[in-house]
Amino acid sequence: MKAALSPYLKGTVALKDNGQYLAFPLNQITAGLQANAYYFDHPEWAEEYLIYCHRSDHFKSRWQAASGDWDDKVVVDIGCGPGNIFATLQGNPRLLIGVDVAPNSLLFAAKQGYVPVLADATALPFTSEFADIVTLNATLHHCDDMETVLREAARLVKPGGVIVTDHDPQLSAWNYKGLAKLLWHARLWYYRWIGHSFHKSGPQQQAALASEIHHKPGHGVTEQFFKNTLEPLGFTVKVFPHNHEIGADALKGIPGKAEFKYRLGNVLSARNPDAASSALSLMCVATKH
Repeated sequence: MKAALSPYLKGTVALKDNGQYLAFPLNQITAGLQANAYYFDHPEWAEEYLIYCHRSDHFKSRWQAASGDWDDKVVVDIGCGPGNIFATLQGNPRLLIGVDVAPNSLLFAAKQGYVPVLADATALPFTSEFADIVTLNATLHHCDDMETVLREAARLVKPGGVIVTDHDPQLSAWNYKGLAKLLWHARLWYYRWIGHSFHKSGPQQQAALASEIHHKPGHGVTEQFFKNTLEPLGFTVKVFPHNHEIGADALKGIPGKAEFKYRLGNVLSARNPDAASSALSLMCVATKH
C-alpha cells in the first residue's frame, strides 16, 4: 500500500502501516469527528450501507455523467465509507485512494479495490495536483469546516482534472420553517422509538445524529458556497440541484421529483416543492483550469 502512494505523499507526514490501511495523525479531534469515527466504524452499518445506499441506476448514471471514465485515472475518494462509489461505478483506475476516519469502513473499501487511508480531511497527507478525479459523496455535511475540506480536496486536483461532490443537503430546501421545522425536530423521538434505519443501538443512533453536522434546518450547501470556494482556486464550477431519484438528466437542469415527505416539508415551509431551490441535494462538478 505504501509503495503505491509513495509518489503522492508529503515527505514530512508521519505514517503508520498496520497492514490493513495506512493511518496518518488526525489534526483536531472534534466532537463531530469522533461521532463520525464511532458511527461509521460499525461493521454492521458498513455492510448494510454498501448494499443499499448509492447503488441505484439513478446514482450510477448521474455520477458517470459527472465524473467521466475512471479507467487509467488517479482517483481520490474522500469520505469513501465502505466504498459505495466505486462499487457502483466500477472501472479500472490506475490508482484508487479511499480516505475516511472509520477503520472498519476502510476495510470494506479495501475489498472493493481502494487503497485505504485513515486521515483528516482538513489536512490530507498528499502532495498537490496529482489526481485526475477527486470525489466527496455525502461527505461535506459531516465535516465541521466544509470550506476547509473542499479547499483541501481541490488542492489534490491536477490541471484538467475534476472534483465532484454530491448528496449534501441544499440549504434552501432543508431550511424548514414553521410546522415543518417542528415536525423535523419531532422526528427524533420517533426515530428512537422505532430504531431508525441502520442504527443498532441508542449510542449508535446518537452518534449518527451528531455526525450530521450540517444536515439540519439552517445548514447545508449553496451554489455560492461552491463557486466562492473553488473559482478563486482556478476551477470552472457547475452546480446541479437534484432530488435523489434522478440520473444524468440532473446535469441537464432537471431536478426530478422529491419523495412526499420532503415535498410536504417544503409546502409547510411556504415554498414551491417543484422549484430547483427545493431540490434535496446539490451536485458540484468543478474542472481545474
